[in-house]
Amino acid sequence: MTVPKFAIVGHPNKGKSSLVAALASDDGVPVAPESGTTTRAVVYPMRSGGRILYELIDTPGFQRARRALTWMRAQVGNADDRPAAVSRFVQAHGDDRTYKAEVELLRPVTAGAGIIYVVDGAVPYGPEYEAEMEILRWTGQPSLAVINPIGGRAHVAQWRDALSQFFRIVREIDVLSAPLEQRFDLLRAFGELDERWRPALQQAVAALEQERRANRERSAQIIAGLLAEALTARFSAELSAGADVDALRERLQQTYRQSLRDSEARARDRVQHIYQHRALARSDAELAVVSDDLFSEQTWELFGLSRTALAGVGATGGAAAGFGVDAALGGASLFLGSAIGALAGGAATWFASDQMATVATEQLPMGEQILRVKAGANKNLPFVLLGRARLHHALVAQRSHARREPLVVGRGDGHVLQLSALSGEQRAALARLFAHIADAHEVSSAQLRALADIINALLSGDSGA
Repeated sequence: MTVPKFAIVGHPNKGKSSLVAALASDDGVPVAPESGTTTRAVVYPMRSGGRILYELIDTPGFQRARRALTWMRAQVGNADDRPAAVSRFVQAHGDDRTYKAEVELLRPVTAGAGIIYVVDGAVPYGPEYEAEMEILRWTGQPSLAVINPIGGRAHVAQWRDALSQFFRIVREIDVLSAPLEQRFDLLRAFGELDERWRPALQQAVAALEQERRANRERSAQIIAGLLAEALTARFSAELSAGADVDALRERLQQTYRQSLRDSEARARDRVQHIYQHRALARSDAELAVVSDDLFSEQTWELFGLSRTALAGVGATGGAAAGFGVDAALGGASLFLGSAIGALAGGAATWFASDQMATVATEQLPMGEQILRVKAGANKNLPFVLLGRARLHHALVAQRSHARREPLVVGRGDGHVLQLSALSGEQRAALARLFAHIADAHEVSSAQLRALADIINALLSGDSGA
């Protein structure tokens, strides 16, 4: 099956390279606000599962379209000779620096590539664009137009009226924020223009949708691993005679806190790598919310952990523990264990909301003493980590590869995990899993799978993720 090829063409600095980066999911495509970033045609393949689905060709912008069209018009007699005239222009001016841009962008088109013509909906339409569109029409290749509102939508309607005279399909796409479905729609549209490419593009869309599901599942597994690591962390130090117990306790607690931050950073890196955002800059200073201290009151409040919600989580966790009492008594307790556990869990969780870990002194058989810090003391911690991971995943999964500014997470992003948004069944299932994992010496693969399944369902519910 022939691999579809698309040349992204247009005026300089209209977002051509940005569209290539978005459609190829490639953050290595050079993108800059300055005109002239692209000086030659470069091919970027879109791969999935080890095979090339389609190729995108980034091209320089038209520089002398009117003069080029004048040359071509002098070469033709009938309309059926127009495609050959464009090819002759490319051959005749291959070494001519005057038409270097035109030759670079037209060469892949004359070799059979489809055309995606990109304009900026923020600037007014002008007659200088007609020469470009006329040349593209002369090639006879399947083509569509994209209106990219770089600086706003002031002239989108005007552009749509003009473009519809030259292109059968016109789409408005904000390249920097276009959701995946909009990008898929562009591929489907091209399949409608040329039936030779339709099967390949249908397969490409199906493969990309499958890849999106697989990426989400892999991300859920990474997040599940992060939560399990946080819940089972253990740090200890020998308590020698005359040791400063308070200083040692503080040092162990700081070690535990830093381990959580390091684990979270590694998980974020892995999620970003899954979505091919390998060069995405991430600054803790700029990630003010997601990188807030895990142990600050601001972080607790941000992720929906109000007094009521915290008590609710504690109640759920307590109920899960109390249910074990009921089960052990064969139901004879009339489920009083669950009620008592819920009350105790709710109170203990809220009043210990600033205590992330248990610090205890243990006596060893030979008389030595150790000071041990272990996770799992606070039922809220995994919910905080889950909320932060879910927020980070939503922003990464939806992020266009055309965007090059550092990833910034703000309060208005709308993907914060509010505990009230979880169903009672989800909350109870998570609380039970968190409790079992925290108590386990070794997390089982079944527990990790169960946790990953719940997280995957949550990630699936995030808009566009």
